[in-house]
Amino acid sequence: MHVVTLAEPDDLDGWRDAARGLAGAGVPPEDVVWHVGGAADDLFALAGSPPPAPTQPAFTVPAAFMALARSVVLHCDAERFALLYTVLLRLRRQPGAIEDRADPLLRRLEGFTREVRKDIHKMRAFLRFREVEEDGAPRFVAWFEPEHHIVRANAGFFLDRFASMRWSILTPELSLHWDGETLAEGPGATKRDAPEGDPIEEVWKTYYASIFNPARVKIGAMLKEMPRKYWKNMPETALVPGLIASAQARESGMIAKAKSEVGGNAQAAWAALREEAAGCTRCALYKPATQTVFGEGPVDAALMFVGEQPGDQEDLVGQPFVGPAGQMFDRALAEAGIDRAGVYVTNAVKHFKFEQRGKRRIHSKPDAGEISACRWWIEQERLLVRPKVTVALGATAARSLLGRVVTIGQERGRALVLPDGGEAWITVHPSYLLRLPDREVAALEYARFVEDLRRAGERVA
Repeated sequence: MHVVTLAEPDDLDGWRDAARGLAGAGVPPEDVVWHVGGAADDLFALAGSPPPAPTQPAFTVPAAFMALARSVVLHCDAERFALLYTVLLRLRRQPGAIEDRADPLLRRLEGFTREVRKDIHKMRAFLRFREVEEDGAPRFVAWFEPEHHIVRANAGFFLDRFASMRWSILTPELSLHWDGETLAEGPGATKRDAPEGDPIEEVWKTYYASIFNPARVKIGAMLKEMPRKYWKNMPETALVPGLIASAQARESGMIAKAKSEVGGNAQAAWAALREEAAGCTRCALYKPATQTVFGEGPVDAALMFVGEQPGDQEDLVGQPFVGPAGQMFDRALAEAGIDRAGVYVTNAVKHFKFEQRGKRRIHSKPDAGEISACRWWIEQERLLVRPKVTVALGATAARSLLGRVVTIGQERGRALVLPDGGEAWITVHPSYLLRLPDREVAALEYARFVEDLRRAGERVA
């Protein structure tokens, strides 16, 4: 049995040196005990021997593995060092195994990295400095309770952002102190060591209340992103219950304002709505997506088309229907005698939902919650454009417009009345046509699709 004692919970260099010697000696994972500092809680560890010194030349591992290791060592799981060593031995035999995303062990470690990244983000977002006086000069002190060993890894962020002021970040594990020239580490602290508040907080609370946007309020998502355990250290969270309570009234006010602007300056109102949507966080799809893909077209268009969601190319470009399905859609519009420049085109869901498979991003169907979260934007677009006819391209778009599950085969080919009095028509999404394997069937379905577009166009002629 070999015992590896690491200096710190995030000691990547110590783990790497020990792992190199162990791997070179062919020591299996089950013969190694890893622990941090003097906190060995394994009774058998005391009887073990230290790891062997490297006796072979250094070997290389895929860069992706070291990137993974840098995040994994920050996790709080006690098995993280042993799991990394297991993967290291596997990669010595099979370097390409790092690309096997179906491997349960790699998936577990990737889960660690996601949790670490989330904790790093939480620290950056929810840490609040409070001003105190020290030696006649201001010093800013913050208290934070991370879930993982991320404090050192996050130090560079705070150094870059607050280089001109003196500050201390206190956490239960360790503390960081910056005097304007040197970053020093200190022992862990307690909440009692941090100040309670300062006059700057009143200014910050006023600012926070002014930017609180009812269009972005989704209480479940907000609590997921900003768990209540962080609230006690954040001055603005005392305002949240009241702001949530008034969100519906404020949202109604925004809608009423949009209505009043339609008659006078619809284009300006649409531009403001599009800018607002660019920062949408109503559901979690905004996180992996490149950007919000908003609708485009004349704001007085009589004909509106609503698709499902942006695809890979739309996500990158920032415009709806520019990929393969969009090209087929353009061709069908032309054959139906409809000028795309004269219609408004948008999607039921504004962010690209996908699954990562290697280097490819594969389309994934939006769920009911994501469709519902995005209905606010569709409703505002329709409120501004006020189309006479809205065509739903696919079941997702139909569900967004009608607020219920729709079977295309049952509703296709007839006019449906929308709650605001407008007319809706339902047809297939052009991506459906691209997936048809039989050429004859595809040709027939395409002709039927063109006919659906032609009939919709005739309703506004």
